[in-house]
Amino acid sequence: MLEQAFVGTKKYFGVLAGLGFLIALGALGYYQQLTTGLGITGMGRDVSWGFYIAQFTYLVGVAASGVMVVLPYYLHDYKAFGRITILGEFLAVAAVSMCLLFIVADLGRPDRLFNIIKYPTPGSVLFWDMVVLNGYLLLNIVIGWNVMEAERNDTKYKPWVKFLIYVSIPWAISIHTVTAFLYAGLPGRGFWLTAVMAPRFLASAFAAGPSLLILLCLLVRNNTKFDPGKEQIQTLAKIVTYAILVNIFLFFCEIFTVFYSQIPDHMLHFKYLFVGLEGKGQLVPFMWFSLLGMIATALFMVSPKVRQNENHLAIACVFIIITTYIDKGLGLVSAGFIPNPLEHITEYWPTGLEAMITLGIWATGFFILTVLYKIAVSIKEEIRA
Repeated sequence: MLEQAFVGTKKYFGVLAGLGFLIALGALGYYQQLTTGLGITGMGRDVSWGFYIAQFTYLVGVAASGVMVVLPYYLHDYKAFGRITILGEFLAVAAVSMCLLFIVADLGRPDRLFNIIKYPTPGSVLFWDMVVLNGYLLLNIVIGWNVMEAERNDTKYKPWVKFLIYVSIPWAISIHTVTAFLYAGLPGRGFWLTAVMAPRFLASAFAAGPSLLILLCLLVRNNTKFDPGKEQIQTLAKIVTYAILVNIFLFFCEIFTVFYSQIPDHMLHFKYLFVGLEGKGQLVPFMWFSLLGMIATALFMVSPKVRQNENHLAIACVFIIITTYIDKGLGLVSAGFIPNPLEHITEYWPTGLEAMITLGIWATGFFILTVLYKIAVSIKEEIRA
C-alpha cells in the first residue's frame, strides 16, 4: 500500500513540496536553537513553558479526538463511521507525531529525551505521559494499517487487531487526561490547580479535533473521488456542538468557583488574561476573542440549519479550532506562569525563530497527514472502482 504515496497529481506533489520547504525552514531554525540554546526563545526563568508546550497541549487533544469516530464504529456498531474511521486514526498519528516533536524542541537538547527511558520514574506524571503518547502513536499506526489492508483485500482483520482497537479507546482518553494532570498536579501554580482541568481538556479536545476532521473530510471530498459522506459529517457536527457547550459550561464553573470564593491566587491569573494586571495584558484581546467567539459559535452550532449548511459548518469549525487553540494554547500555558508565585509579572511572547520552528513542526505533521490520507483515499477509491 505504501506505493500509493509515490504516485499522484501535480497538486499532491506541489502540496508536499510546499510543506517540505516549511520543514526545511523549521529545521534551519532548530539548528540555530540547537547550537545557541533555548535563549533564542521568549522563555525565561519565570515562563519556562511557552509556544512549544502550547502546541503540544493543543495537539494532544486533536489526537485524542480520534476516539470519537472509533468508539461509535467499533463499540456501538455505527456503520456510517466506517468510511471515516481511518481518517480519524491517521489524524491521530500525525497529531501525536507533532506532539513528540514539540516536546523534543522544548527540551533544548534532544539527548535528554532518553533520560526518561534510562532513568524511569513511575512517580512522575511526565513518565506516564511519555508512555501513553508513544503507545497511542503505535496503536494507531498498527490498527490503521492493518484495518486498511484488510479492507483492501476484502477480508476481516485479525482478532488481535480488534483487541488493540478496544485498548485504544480508553488509551485515547488517557493521553489527554495524563497531560491535564501535568498541569493540575503542580500545587505551586494556582491557575492549573483545579479538578476540572482534565474534563475541560477532554471537552475542548472533542470539539476541536472533530472540527478539524470535518474540514479534512470536506477537503477530501472536494479534491478526490472519495466522499466521506454527509451523514458522517453531520454526526461529527453534533459531537462538536455538545462538546463545545460542555467546554464553555466547565469554564464558567471555574469562573464561579474562583470569583465567588474570592481565591486571591486564582483570581490574579484570570484578571491578567481578561483585564490585565499592572498595565500588562497582551493576551487580553485574544482571550476575549476566544471566549466570545466560542460562545457565539456554540450558539450557531445549536441550530440544525447552520450545521446542515456545510459552508456555514466549515466556518463554524474554523472558529472553534481558533478559539479553542487560543484558550488552551496561548491562554492556559502562559497564564499558569503569569503572575509567578511571588506575584511578579513577566510577560511572554514567542520569538521569530520560535515561530519558525513551530511552523516547521506543523508542516511535518501535515506532511505525514497528507501522505497517509493519500494512501487511505487511494485505497478507498480502488475499492469503490
